[in-house]
Amino acid sequence: MNLKKVLILAANPHNTDRLRLDEEVREIQTALESSRTANEFEIIMRWAVRVEDLQEALLDSSPQIVHFSGHGGGEQGLVLENESGKLQMVSTEALATLFSIFQNTIQCVCLNACYSEIQAEAIHQFIDCVVGMNQPIGDKAAIKFAQGFYRAIAANRSFEEAYKLGCNAIGLENNPDETVPMLKYRPRPTAASLESVIAPAPPAALPNSTPTPSMPSYHQNRSVSVNGSMTGSVIQTGDGNTASVQFQPAALPQPQTVDMVSVLEALQPILMQLDTPDSRKIVNAVDDAKEELKKSQPDKDEVGKALDRAMTYAQKANGFAEAIDKLRPHVEKAAAWLGGNWYKLLTLVHLGV
Repeated sequence: MNLKKVLILAANPHNTDRLRLDEEVREIQTALESSRTANEFEIIMRWAVRVEDLQEALLDSSPQIVHFSGHGGGEQGLVLENESGKLQMVSTEALATLFSIFQNTIQCVCLNACYSEIQAEAIHQFIDCVVGMNQPIGDKAAIKFAQGFYRAIAANRSFEEAYKLGCNAIGLENNPDETVPMLKYRPRPTAASLESVIAPAPPAALPNSTPTPSMPSYHQNRSVSVNGSMTGSVIQTGDGNTASVQFQPAALPQPQTVDMVSVLEALQPILMQLDTPDSRKIVNAVDDAKEELKKSQPDKDEVGKALDRAMTYAQKANGFAEAIDKLRPHVEKAAAWLGGNWYKLLTLVHLGV
């Protein structure tokens, strides 16, 4: 039996506020080890994790799930320890690069730390399921989330369901931190979903005709893995079969012709008409993008991150599918201005390049 390995990384440096990490780890252990599927899991724990320990822990354990418990520093990164047991930051960029190397084995990363949504977004370029926190989260809420999340994992529920049950475990305690955990998730294709896009094999060549050889073409960008969701791509299986995916080609204008402020002003009312409890978060994300644009030299990646947050919230809303046609021309302009690293926004409105 291939065990599902859960790697728990905990760090609480001497010069930071004390956290109840031992209680959180105990609840994770209890959730997994007391379930009827306990023999399917292996729990690997690393305490007082230093920056230099990260590679070793991932290489040694080859986990499917990685859980970080500790402090977060927002834009500065996650808080680990140095040789003296004191605070040492690890940057968002370095974390994303590290997880990109393990993207073929790690299925889920849970960052149970304050302000870790920034790191979750970066890691999600490579890992299908990542959980981060959009603001400070209290000890009790963090522990409850972990309890609900891993109880669902032990019950063989999907990562998406586990996230929802983790949030609900906080809500059942009447704790307002229920909305702090944020999920970055794309489901992996199943055999059933692939079957819907696989066409029959081409007919046999007619007599005296010269068959035209066909080679499968694959395009993969950094936001997907081999077994993950594909952006503007085709998956071909079997011999002699063809597969097609319907993507409407994007009509990207020249970047210098785009007034990004006007694009955001046009997008915001469309997004605000959607039926979603995340309306305030959408407004905040768009406002973050506007604030960045006020700078003399705005950082396009910061604008892209803010717009990605807004669109991700909107995508979960009732009525999003009906709003896609209205959103497309504005998303096209935004993607053109932001550049190739942000063409992934086009896929949210069913466009490809």
